[in-house]
Amino acid sequence: MTAADDKAGGVRPAAAFMTTKEVADYLRIKERRVYDLVRDRAIPCTRVTGKWLFPKDLVDRWLAAHAEGAEAAPPPPPPVVAGSHDPLLAWAVAESGSGLALMPGGSLDGIRRFAAGAAVAAGLHLFDAESGDFNRPALARGIEGAQLARRGTVLIEWARRQQGLVVAAGNPNGIARLADLKAKGLRVVRRQAEAGSHLLLVNLLAREGLAPDDLVFAGETARNETDLGLAVLEGRADAGLAVEAVARSLRLDFVPLIEERYDLLMHRRDYFEPPLQKVFDFARSDSFRARAARMGGYDVSGLGRVQYNGP
Repeated sequence: MTAADDKAGGVRPAAAFMTTKEVADYLRIKERRVYDLVRDRAIPCTRVTGKWLFPKDLVDRWLAAHAEGAEAAPPPPPPVVAGSHDPLLAWAVAESGSGLALMPGGSLDGIRRFAAGAAVAAGLHLFDAESGDFNRPALARGIEGAQLARRGTVLIEWARRQQGLVVAAGNPNGIARLADLKAKGLRVVRRQAEAGSHLLLVNLLAREGLAPDDLVFAGETARNETDLGLAVLEGRADAGLAVEAVARSLRLDFVPLIEERYDLLMHRRDYFEPPLQKVFDFARSDSFRARAARMGGYDVSGLGRVQYNGP
């Protein structure tokens, strides 16, 4: 990379996600052309809180796929489930003997890893404020049209989960809604920007006329649901957004806010392979249903239902 390349805007951004301006500079095209590509679903992108973001590694793969003579078959993905952490899924993966490994990093990170061929599946709970739906809009508006649909992907429902505020046992601060967090100046556990829980919190706050800047965040970022619960249990924070099962497992109180749908994104072909089949076969057992009931906040009546089926 030369100084001339740098002046011409040829430096490749280091961030995992590029803005519209950054991707235009990267591709050396006008921003208007980028919006045309987005409208035609011809470039990998996703919409977060009203802004288009472009996963850099997917843009690179998109460029390679459109290069002349580039038709190499991608290698099979590793036996890894990326995306959002779910306590019931983590237990089922271990108990089923599937041989799968978990790499929780948030829903957006899961999509990025899955599309890059770094995971066989990704757990998602991405809320869309316009439709009130989960996961399907995130695919249909962005990555699905440019990358995933051509690969024959499906969204398989795992569970409906109660999401809400995990608070100290006995709810000593009398928290009943999100607005109480601001009114009482309470410390809130922060989640990473790519987590579905963080994006859900932003949307739920907006419903109450609030923004993340209105809250007082504790000085740490929880990378998964359990870490968030431990921060409340150990008194490092007063509340955080997580699933009911986490609160129950740590004997904490829970303030329900919304029921969400947690889906698994995968290729159709991989659904029929032994690792994922072992998980879904186990999830049909009486012991699985009993565990889900004990954990609390789960509705597994729709488990296995196809929520999206790409071409």
